[in-house]
Amino acid sequence: MSVLLTTLGIVLFVVGVLISVALHELGHMLPAKAFGMKVTQFFVGFGRTIWSTKRGETEYGIKAIPAGGFVRIIGMMPPAKGQDPTKVRKANTGPIQSMVENARTAEYETIAPEDNGRLFYQKVWWKKLIVMASGPLVNVLIAVVLFTGLFTIYGDSVAQTTISTVTDCVIPADQASANRKCQDGDKVSPAKQAGFQVGDKIVAFNGTTITSWDQLTPLIRANTDKPATIVVERNGQQLTLKTSTIINQVLDKPGSDKYVSVGFLGVSPESKVERQSVGYALDKMGGYTVSTVQALGRFPEKLVGVAKSIVGGERDQDSPMSVVGASRVAGEIAASDLNVGAKAATLILLLASLNLFLALFNFIPLLPLDGGHMIGAIWEGIRRGLAKLFGRPDPGYVDVAKLLPIAYVAASVIVVMGVLLVIADIVNPIKLFNG
Repeated sequence: MSVLLTTLGIVLFVVGVLISVALHELGHMLPAKAFGMKVTQFFVGFGRTIWSTKRGETEYGIKAIPAGGFVRIIGMMPPAKGQDPTKVRKANTGPIQSMVENARTAEYETIAPEDNGRLFYQKVWWKKLIVMASGPLVNVLIAVVLFTGLFTIYGDSVAQTTISTVTDCVIPADQASANRKCQDGDKVSPAKQAGFQVGDKIVAFNGTTITSWDQLTPLIRANTDKPATIVVERNGQQLTLKTSTIINQVLDKPGSDKYVSVGFLGVSPESKVERQSVGYALDKMGGYTVSTVQALGRFPEKLVGVAKSIVGGERDQDSPMSVVGASRVAGEIAASDLNVGAKAATLILLLASLNLFLALFNFIPLLPLDGGHMIGAIWEGIRRGLAKLFGRPDPGYVDVAKLLPIAYVAASVIVVMGVLLVIADIVNPIKLFNG
């Protein structure tokens, strides 16, 4: 049964990823066709073609490797200035120039004279910007729909004021792990000293009435090495417990890698799933967006840790992973002891987070990513706008082909990173649950 559930989770997640990829490419194709550009191919996957059909001038199909997709819009690689767009010469110059001109030649091998005027580079800059931005924007829209649906229909886990666990001792956050137990020399936690019990509901802290866990947390953190008088409700009666909070090293906030010294009590709350508002969902997505941008900034550093984990090092739970790793996690979620609702919610959260990552990654202003083409279109608009403003000749389109050497390097780095992550996800995968 566990194998069946794991397989089901992987299949459902992969299908969700492929649908997301297809919608991303559809986001490119629909405005391209609307603006009169010629689109010859729309494929999900890479490698050998499994199935395809032609509708009009566009071939639609599925390829063997479910790791992305593409739309071929004719004329994204412009000819050199002064060249006939249907007669691009072959290069016989230096290696870099040869690389660029050979790419131009390959781009225009299938272009016929009647395609003139329908080529991507010939369109006004803002149309090119819309075409390239629409793909990742579709991923943003998918993320918004999934996050909003998840938090407003199913809900989110909200910490209550009722105690679920009482810590026996004080363990600094940088030493905390699933296997770390209390040791000789560890201080007894203030909560243990005060006599807290599981099921106690915190009513007041140092005279302040408590209505939520979010209200209580900053009060405890600010109470560094100071007396604490806490009123709890136990079995229908209110009791006053007294202790002194202790300074401890804890994470600044969930998902952070920064440690801070704050007041520590030694209790954790019960959680309850509660439906939230649309505003809450959007705010939550905003938080995920900030975290994802920060994660992208730390990506090279994290990748070093991933590489070390391949040869036997410990892999961080928050390290990046490939679609292979994400699919494995989806299978683990499906086979876990969570109830059906929690499983579905966690899988949806995983898919929403992946779409958000894909969008932000594609917005990076570097070829061959969508952001690289977007920057080219924006720069073209700025140049032409300034020329018009100052009465200068129209500088024409931006020749993004000149950036191909950089694009090839970037693409190579992306491929190497992807392969590295896949290997790590196979030999030392991230596990959400122990065992």
